[in-house]
Amino acid sequence: MKRRALISVADKTGALELGKELVQLGWEVLSSSGTAKMFREAGVPVIEVSDITKFPHILGGRVKTLHPLVFGGILARRDLDSDVKDMRDHNITGIDMVVVNLYPFEKTARSGADLDALIENIDIGGVALIRAAAKNYRYVAVMTDPSDYAAVIEEIKAEGNVTLKTRRDLALRAFDATARYDATIGDGLRREMGEKNAESAMTIPLVRKQELRYGENPHQSAGVYLPPLADFPVEQLAGKELSYNNLLDLDTAMRATAMMQSDIGAVVIKHTTPCGMATGKTVAEAYDRAFECDSLSAFGGVVGVTRHIDLATAESISKHFTEVLLCPSIDGDALELLKTKRKSLRIMTWKGGRVFDRQMVSTWCGLLIQDDQLAPLPDQAKGEWIGTPRPDLWDDLVLAWKVAAVSKSNSVAMVKDGEAVGIGMGFCSRVFAVEFAANQAGEKAKGAVMASDAFFPFPDGVEKAAAAGIVAIIQPGGSVRDDEVAKRAQELGVSMFISGHRTFRH
Repeated sequence: MKRRALISVADKTGALELGKELVQLGWEVLSSSGTAKMFREAGVPVIEVSDITKFPHILGGRVKTLHPLVFGGILARRDLDSDVKDMRDHNITGIDMVVVNLYPFEKTARSGADLDALIENIDIGGVALIRAAAKNYRYVAVMTDPSDYAAVIEEIKAEGNVTLKTRRDLALRAFDATARYDATIGDGLRREMGEKNAESAMTIPLVRKQELRYGENPHQSAGVYLPPLADFPVEQLAGKELSYNNLLDLDTAMRATAMMQSDIGAVVIKHTTPCGMATGKTVAEAYDRAFECDSLSAFGGVVGVTRHIDLATAESISKHFTEVLLCPSIDGDALELLKTKRKSLRIMTWKGGRVFDRQMVSTWCGLLIQDDQLAPLPDQAKGEWIGTPRPDLWDDLVLAWKVAAVSKSNSVAMVKDGEAVGIGMGFCSRVFAVEFAANQAGEKAKGAVMASDAFFPFPDGVEKAAAAGIVAIIQPGGSVRDDEVAKRAQELGVSMFISGHRTFRH
């Protein structure tokens, strides 16, 4: 008996050639509606599904293949006597290959279609066919991707059939395909209906946008994955491909520049934490001031700016080796200058979008998921001043708070006249962070302000800051020793603002 392939595809790429090859190899082709029409018009012998089921397509095409004579042919176990008897008793012919791809729900959702159109592009029969064939992979080959057609044909020519190993591999990929499809439908409908994912269970379809050279280290493989309905939020205009570590640093640059949107600002990121951050009257000035905070660490860093890049800014940036530049836009002559002087510099434009609204971190204990939202800005009306209020230093205090908020914990940041002059980040002890920042700032710490991402557990951090010349501190409070810390700050003549919001970043 001839082998039989059911081919019913929304994306007809390569399907006609596949059908021709199968017929030449002695297979029968079974198909429905548009796919069957394509074969007939090309002169390829085809059997209509309705000729097998003796039942027409109904409900406007919603029901075509959902029939025991179709699914029995796919699901029958050829070496099980009871299944063979059922096939014989009910005149069911086996189906040995299922080639199906699904209604283009993703494309429809991306087009901005309304809810009714989305619903009509939810495939029912196709998913059922794929799952049935994948379940019965010991006897049935299933293909959902046109890129598999050629290899399968070559294997049939070489082996006489699709091998068990290939059928197994195709089945696993088919289940992945239907899982992504269903998850994409859930995501698309939630967007259209204005609903959010449930907290107790979450399905996130992911598609690899690009394979990366390697991960954080050469022994780790890596890639960039996005939900099917999401777009990469940055556009690359020049330079080498982004690496895994570039993307980690770029994430921090995006967060930092988002926090600085009210200012003409710049940030230099190194190993996911700022080594410089500043405001200025121009973007070039802001960049130069950010670079000066730690010019040694800035080598090979990631730079983010909050405003359009002109030629003067490009000239400043071109003086130093930078891995990635993030900006909202850039002049043509500025772009050409950087492409000429810094050929490997990855130049990215970003309009403020992002892929997820949650942060996800994989651990050996499980996947940690939390809301991804920047902490609310400090508000003088909602916080509390300890000692003499210093509204004259408020802008610097807020900038210091932003620097500390995007730095790795434990972190403190010292700022003077709109420029970070010392940043202590990633320390196990807050007092060590203060010491590091003070040492980096040197004489610039005199008259500067300082922010801390979390409370001071003891007065020693405040004492170190005062000794360096810090005149005002912003911190969230919340320690059992807050009164002791506040009293010591007053004794040292250091004004302190309690914001009420911790900004840990691990």
